[in-house]
Amino acid sequence: MADASPLPLRFTGQKSLVHRLVLSTLTGRPIRVSQIRSSSHTNPGLAPHEVSFLRLLEAITNGSAIEFSYTGTTLVYRPGLITGSVAGHGASGGVIKHEIPDTCRRGASYFLTPLCLLAPFSKAPVNVLLTGPGVITSATPTGDLSVDSVRTAILPLYAQFGITNNLELRILRRSNPGPGGKGGGGEVQLVFGHQVRLPKTLHLLNPGRVKRVRGVAYATGVAGSNNAHMIEAARGVLNPLVADTYIFSDVSSAPWLPAPEKANPAAKRKTGVGFGLSLVAESSTGVLYSADVASGPAGGQPPEDIGRHCAFQLLESIAQGGCVARAAAPTLLTLMAMGSEDVGRVQVGRDVLATEEVIGLGRDLRAFGASGWGLRDAEGESGDVVVSIVGRGVGNVGRKIA
Repeated sequence: MADASPLPLRFTGQKSLVHRLVLSTLTGRPIRVSQIRSSSHTNPGLAPHEVSFLRLLEAITNGSAIEFSYTGTTLVYRPGLITGSVAGHGASGGVIKHEIPDTCRRGASYFLTPLCLLAPFSKAPVNVLLTGPGVITSATPTGDLSVDSVRTAILPLYAQFGITNNLELRILRRSNPGPGGKGGGGEVQLVFGHQVRLPKTLHLLNPGRVKRVRGVAYATGVAGSNNAHMIEAARGVLNPLVADTYIFSDVSSAPWLPAPEKANPAAKRKTGVGFGLSLVAESSTGVLYSADVASGPAGGQPPEDIGRHCAFQLLESIAQGGCVARAAAPTLLTLMAMGSEDVGRVQVGRDVLATEEVIGLGRDLRAFGASGWGLRDAEGESGDVVVSIVGRGVGNVGRKIA
């Protein structure tokens, strides 16, 4: 009898690796990724954050098979069923505890955003605790969002698809990037308790006008006055746009991490010191635009510059137009493609649609069997584009079986 398992889809390079793993898990199609940093003489193959994500993927699924070559430059992934935090499949007491190594340079949002995409299609609720010496809750130099922006700008998007109950993202301990941008020592818990058979079809065609701005200024292991300086500088830029601007201030101590020495094996050191700002603008139709800036690992940036930079970044995100910000576009478009077999429409700014990430996502979705996107100019003089996507009807296999 011939083997019924489908042949793996073939990809090359490390770009969009996480999103391809997510699409593979949702559609049930195995993938083979080759030439992962094969040209690097010092660090070929999978990076520490990619290996850590594969471990997390294995913990929330049942029956997944992961194989990679001796050098780590070739990866074969055969997906299993998304089980969530089911006892006996990596969870203890209903919580999956995932430890991130101190060599990780990526923020916690690198793990949280794909995890949120998988959670609605899980057989059981998802409850994951990210811990260890590599958890960075702030924005990072590698371009990751802060956990605050995931909570205020990414999670609310799921309400557009009828996914609203028991969604919570808790920051138990804050941390900025450590020395050299590596490690942090923070702690984050994601509770995603709303599982659906199929996401609702989305029609989002009216960006509206910005009516309020909310934000979080955070200082970890430094003086709380840095928050006041960031807030004042940001309000100086944003107040002419909208008067309803409120930015919360959060001051916390820096986490202690073990740093054993020959003379003192129990020695510890502070890490993850810094400050940053997360801003979210909401329009009259519920559209969200976000911006995120944090101090670098080397320091040397005054808080006023961080505040102004973040405010200008938010204005740039609003100016790009459309009903979805650049940071949230991959999440929204993926959920539309995985929804019921109906045509969904969303208005997207040209600058957002033309990004390498969104174009690559469209190609990857087509490779996994989704339909192509229909594009037409939006009405009016906004210059936006209306993207029409026919859902694939993949749905939640676990709930279908149950």
